[in-house]
Amino acid sequence: MDIGSTIRAIRKRKGITIAQLCEGTGLSKGFMSHVENNKTSPSIATLESIANFLNVPLPYLLLAKEERMNIVRKNERTFSTYGKDRITVEHLSTEGGLRLSLIEIPVGYPRENDMSMHPGEECHFVLKGKVLAQQGEDEAVLEEGDTFSWQSCVPHIVKNIGESPAVLLIASYSEDRKRML
Repeated sequence: MDIGSTIRAIRKRKGITIAQLCEGTGLSKGFMSHVENNKTSPSIATLESIANFLNVPLPYLLLAKEERMNIVRKNERTFSTYGKDRITVEHLSTEGGLRLSLIEIPVGYPRENDMSMHPGEECHFVLKGKVLAQQGEDEAVLEEGDTFSWQSCVPHIVKNIGESPAVLLIASYSEDRKRML
């Protein structure tokens, strides 16, 4: 962990001197110097005192850099295709086990009843169009503004049964994807 560097970056961004931080927390300059240079690991109680003084949540100090906010600019999004019809999925976020994707499903897709299954959970928001969602023995017709969710380890399929392309926003989570990072 790089807690000390995080503390230093926050302190500098807020225009706080190390002396002010020490005065506000009751910690010595030598100790804070060792903390900021990652030469010592402060206790949780000490970290809580530092976090309170810096006005940041304690858990933020404990996050690894790759666990912090991730930004994907519109022009940086990645795309993937799947299925025989080469459906394009636009990946809006791709960090950790939580994913957000935008998919456009052509009219009549899929032509075959190829069910999908994979680890995780999914939540779908129908932005445009009319779809038939099937999972196991359950099925529902959904239109613009409707949502549905399911455990994706159970065979499922989403069919466009409307007269125009359907657009869905899909949030998915899989602990397996999180472990792969």
